[in-house]
Amino acid sequence: MGVPTIVTATSPELWGPTIPELTQALPGSSIINRTTVNAFDEPRFAKAVEASGRKKLIIAGVSIEVCLAFPAIHATAAGYDAYAVIDASGTFSETKRVTGLLRMVQAGVIVTDYATVAVEMLKDNASPKAGDLYAALDMPWAGLVGQLAGAFSSTK
Repeated sequence: MGVPTIVTATSPELWGPTIPELTQALPGSSIINRTTVNAFDEPRFAKAVEASGRKKLIIAGVSIEVCLAFPAIHATAAGYDAYAVIDASGTFSETKRVTGLLRMVQAGVIVTDYATVAVEMLKDNASPKAGDLYAALDMPWAGLVGQLAGAFSSTK
């Protein structure tokens, strides 16, 4: 969708390298290695967010209750619209997931899922990006819906 992406890794020597699938999906993106728990406490990250000029941030993290919640809550308090993408984030227990979600909701973070935020960015199904977007969302039924719509419109 052409949005700027900022990738961080928290203490990779302690927690391990960035997920290979992420680095493959974002070729050419540099990774900001940091030791801070909240990404916004790393000056290079905060500067990169500010330099993007965006007021709406889409955030995901390895753990919902820390890696996602801390920067999303911080961003909301700083005046950004923070979209916390729950199904692009993980956690280690149901309790952590629920408490992280509750804490973000209480702080005014916008809780969402990856498909919804992508379709919201698309705005119009007539966009030339629509086909590629829906294909990338792994929604095989979307192709069927389009075929049915085309078939029904041609019978009128």
